[in-house]
Amino acid sequence: MQVSTRALVFSSVKYAEADLIVTCFTEDYGLKSYMLRGVLKSRKGKLRASLFQPLTHLQIEAFHKDKGTLERIKDATVLEPYQTLHTNIVKSSVVMFLSEMLKNSIQEEESNPVLFEYISSALQWLDLHDHIANFHILFLLNLTSYLGFYPDTLHQDLPYFNLMDGNFENKAYGDYCKKGEDVEVLKQFFGINFDKLDTIKTTKNQRFNTLNLLLLYYQLHLQGYKKPKSLLVLNQLFN
Repeated sequence: MQVSTRALVFSSVKYAEADLIVTCFTEDYGLKSYMLRGVLKSRKGKLRASLFQPLTHLQIEAFHKDKGTLERIKDATVLEPYQTLHTNIVKSSVVMFLSEMLKNSIQEEESNPVLFEYISSALQWLDLHDHIANFHILFLLNLTSYLGFYPDTLHQDLPYFNLMDGNFENKAYGDYCKKGEDVEVLKQFFGINFDKLDTIKTTKNQRFNTLNLLLLYYQLHLQGYKKPKSLLVLNQLFN
């Protein structure tokens, strides 16, 4: 079946000498993986390896067999050319980290246009703004609402955050109840959009610890969660 859909590149991995295996989150078909034969050596073909950098927003023409095997891309064009995401070292590190997190978090081969729009809009915001130190924290927090485990903030005035149940409590119940500065910093991100990020002031230690708290929350709620390899680089840059 030949299809046309928007797609966000989650990863591209070299295979053999000249091939790429590209994983994309498509607007109409969810997560799909594609084999690109000879793309690393081809200079005349429509497909170029540079098109498949992390989180590039593409329009693709592809052939889907929908049999659980690698699919094939016929053509691809960039829909939203980024100005800074792949040239600014800090932003490119954020993009690398988020692409790993997204690939770990989204596994469904089904359409989810609302989630697709959230990711693409957030990346456009990141591309156009400079005060981004806390962007990845808000991005991941908001992403949990699309994944089905956004924290229950009804009683966020209470001191303990129960990471297993995703709510706030007056006392610690269970092994994964946290309180203190990390929890209080995380609370500042509830209910805001990216344009309000500059109102949140965090030190490097607060940012580091709050992100680790959020990643533990992901680990508890996502089956098969893997710690992103790019986390170390991200922390070094923001420090």
